Amino acid sequence: MLTPRENLQRIFRHEMPEWIPVCGHVDPYNQPARDGMDPALASALGTVKWCDLSSIHFSRHLGIDIMDYVGGPFKTTYRNVVVERTEEGADTTEVWHTPRGDLRQVIRRCRDDGTSCTVRHLLNEPSDIPLLAAVFEDERVEADRAALEAIEARQEEIGDGGMLMCFLNGTPLGMLYRVYSGVEGLAYLYADAPDALRDLFKVMELSYQKQFAVALGSKADIFVSMDDTSTTTISPDMFEACNMELTDQRAAMCHCAGKIYFHHSCGLIHDLLPLYRQTKMDAVHAFTIPPTGNVTVGQGRAALGRGITIVAGTVPLSNPTWDEALLRTGIRQMFEDAAPGDHFILNLAAFPHRNMAQTRILVDECRRHQFLRR
Repeated sequence: MLTPRENLQRIFRHEMPEWIPVCGHVDPYNQPARDGMDPALASALGTVKWCDLSSIHFSRHLGIDIMDYVGGPFKTTYRNVVVERTEEGADTTEVWHTPRGDLRQVIRRCRDDGTSCTVRHLLNEPSDIPLLAAVFEDERVEADRAALEAIEARQEEIGDGGMLMCFLNGTPLGMLYRVYSGVEGLAYLYADAPDALRDLFKVMELSYQKQFAVALGSKADIFVSMDDTSTTTISPDMFEACNMELTDQRAAMCHCAGKIYFHHSCGLIHDLLPLYRQTKMDAVHAFTIPPTGNVTVGQGRAALGRGITIVAGTVPLSNPTWDEALLRTGIRQMFEDAAPGDHFILNLAAFPHRNMAQTRILVDECRRHQFLRR
């Protein structure tokens, strides 16, 4: 029998696995309720933080496969740009002093664990575009030796139990709607200053590819562009115009290093899948089925072909109202849609409104189906 790691690797070689992988995931948003939890697991999880060992503890406790995650092992500093921060209540105001002028953003803390939202973005007007470009031109990207060692230690901790993902910045287009301008701001800038925006994207991608190059020197197996892509944020035309070539460049960098490339898309992506199929990406990560998303696993398989793996989440199956029959039906349908199972991984995230007894029901239902597609 294969190890979980070997079984996962088969999928990315487009070979039949011995079982369809079901991998656990925990982060500050997605974590199991402590109600009825085994004290040993509760102690191991503690206060869940980003990129800690929680996914490993959760997966091992349930006896499922591991696909853990870490952040990029690099440091970004500036030669001339200076960031001035002031705090007032829950708000942190940042003024970015660049060689071409100042940019300002306001970030509001929403929870004690550091979760925040952006009240004012850095990029608001076409005149801000060259200023943000100056920030990226001024960047210096260097390897973080401590982080590289931590990734090596994490890989050793996982062992044959699974694989390790490294999450990196998304595409420049994705980073604008997620971080620098917001969705509305991007829509106006894309209409009002398309040429300046394209020039900015080129400068940003030069920096991001330097980050990729450093990260590829780590022991991580999989590299993920954190784009959160959805047609509620960008159109297929925007993705085709801005992201096709650079997606292939990032994938090629990964493949040359013997690594795997994921595009993180967890939104309404039905109309983007034909474009994804034309790229060299290895997987669509956190693929979201209805009712949260707008494409089933079966429809995704048909649209993506046999060259791209679906790493699907279970969020739609974990509504606040517990309906065990509906959950079992949904899980069975996902596995049937994934048949024969050579391009499918189920990403089982923990949820605060699910106790461990309910989570075990979900896992047991997965086990009923994951070995039927040998």
